Amino acid sequence: MKKKAKLYRMVMSDHLCPWGIKAKDLLKRNGYEVEDHPLRSSEEVEAFKKAHDCDETPQVFLGDDRLGGYDELREHLGKKPDPKEGTTYQPVLAVFFVTLPMALVTCWALRGELAVIRTLELFIAYSMCVLGILKLQDLLSFATGFVQYDLVARRYVPYSYVYPYVEAGAGVLMIGGLLTWVAAPAALVVSSIGAISVIKAVYIEKRDLNCACVGGGSSVPLGFISLTENLMMIAMSIWMMAKQFY
Repeated sequence: MKKKAKLYRMVMSDHLCPWGIKAKDLLKRNGYEVEDHPLRSSEEVEAFKKAHDCDETPQVFLGDDRLGGYDELREHLGKKPDPKEGTTYQPVLAVFFVTLPMALVTCWALRGELAVIRTLELFIAYSMCVLGILKLQDLLSFATGFVQYDLVARRYVPYSYVYPYVEAGAGVLMIGGLLTWVAAPAALVVSSIGAISVIKAVYIEKRDLNCACVGGGSSVPLGFISLTENLMMIAMSIWMMAKQFY
């Protein structure tokens, strides 16, 4: 016989509980026939909590026994808990994970081959553009995080509002090899300041901060990845200027 479960979850006009949706999906994927009981008002939710002496929904019942919420369901099924909020490099790694294949396919489309140097140029330039976009989507929040460690922004706050434009703009120009003597020096200046700022804050002062590299309010720890971003920009800037002599 197919295993059966009852699920009580919030399904309101102004709130659809995501954990209830995930619990229902998890039950179905693990072979359960789900008897779904949507709670469609605050009154129904409160009445359910009082009747079953619990303080949250969704709630899963296996037979007549209440198992608990989504976390308890994952534990019962032998699944690892969902990752909790905390510091993570995932946002930056996601950028690199996408921009690298973008560079590869662009190089192939334009040249019919995977030229290593051009692929690296495009990879860094695309990464600069995407990271600039992430900062620009909430410029105020980015500036709030940036002034905590950048040496120039701490003394002249407007610099924090300029930085994302320089990063994204330089990346755009470097993709096309345009205005190199404007884009490359500008990127070199801001990335050098950034690298020195990260080294001072993390490796000298030993401060525990989040990086604003993917925008304000991120959970990316300030450290090696942040320094890598700046070092990539420095290398790209020097290389683009050096190419002008060849």
